[in-house]
Amino acid sequence: MDLLIILTYTAICICVFKVFNLPLNKWTVPTAVLGGVAILSAIMLLMNYNHPYAKYAKDYFITIPIVPQVSGTVATVDVEPNVKVKQGTILFTLENSQQRIALKQAEAALADEQNNVLQKDESLLAANAKVKKAESERNRSKASYDRVKEANDSAGENSPFSQQEIENKYNFYLSAEATLDAAKSEQRRIKLITESKIQGENTKVAQLLAAKEKAQLDYDRTFIKAPVDGMASHIAIRPGTRATALPLAPVMTFIPTEKRRIAGLFFQNSVKRLEVGSSAEVIFDALPGQVFTGKLVSVMPAMSEGQVQAVGSLMSANNIMRHGFVIGVIELDEDLNEHNLPLGVQGQAVVINAEHDILHVSLVRRILLRMMAWLKYVYPIK
Repeated sequence: MDLLIILTYTAICICVFKVFNLPLNKWTVPTAVLGGVAILSAIMLLMNYNHPYAKYAKDYFITIPIVPQVSGTVATVDVEPNVKVKQGTILFTLENSQQRIALKQAEAALADEQNNVLQKDESLLAANAKVKKAESERNRSKASYDRVKEANDSAGENSPFSQQEIENKYNFYLSAEATLDAAKSEQRRIKLITESKIQGENTKVAQLLAAKEKAQLDYDRTFIKAPVDGMASHIAIRPGTRATALPLAPVMTFIPTEKRRIAGLFFQNSVKRLEVGSSAEVIFDALPGQVFTGKLVSVMPAMSEGQVQAVGSLMSANNIMRHGFVIGVIELDEDLNEHNLPLGVQGQAVVINAEHDILHVSLVRRILLRMMAWLKYVYPIK
């Protein structure tokens, strides 16, 4: 861009000398040269500092590595590469015979236990009836024994009941009492089974329900679906490919549909002029002659050249010597998808700081950017 300024000034000087027929002597030539040095230096200093220029700008995008949550063999690939799909669309399917069998077994076990719970409820009703019957038998035996014993005690030696009959009545009463105790014990046992619940569900049923849900989850995980709206790219899997549930071994790359943003590399001396909300302009190598307007939406708060991680080696001096750039993120007013541009296109960008637009040199920056855009018809100049 600096070269364009010098060439433009040189062209203006040549035109002035030709149009006004100025002589080339020791006064006119040094004046033009020294004047150009002073004027151009002032313009470039003000322009480069107050209106930062990114020599390298790129449309960056996020990718999602697709890793199945269960390992298996690919059965079908259900999506075409680079074709947009909706969230939840099946991307590919794994062989799921084992998961399907496990799900059916879990469903059968759950249904069987639910039937057992109903049977136990009926058993509890039967146990309650047995307790009532045993209580009735006990009460009748006790009443019979009490009546005989009372009559025997009242009559004394003239009692019509023998001692054997009294003992038989007493034994019948004890037998009925034991039968009642056994019925109550069985009632308590069945009641404990039927009333063993967690969150209102029978504990055994709850366990089998959880097992069934896990089997269903394992079966559903054999259908790998689109996490969000977007498109699948780099589809190299085919039926028969082994897919493993390892984060380091993705089998597909998915590109979500998002608003496209431009990241530009700015020199650190301009970081004070990279104010969020400032207007910006971007040109692309793929679209000669076109200038896109936008806003600076964020400035990365850290530079990778200064990061340090806990590793087993000492910090190298070469890392300190590396020069870092400030990354500014620009959001365009126009949708790049309307121009059918591939993701990741590159270009150049400028940030216009209206608050510090001294002598309106931003106009020069805009003109130079448009000149560069037209030059891209010939060569993608930086």
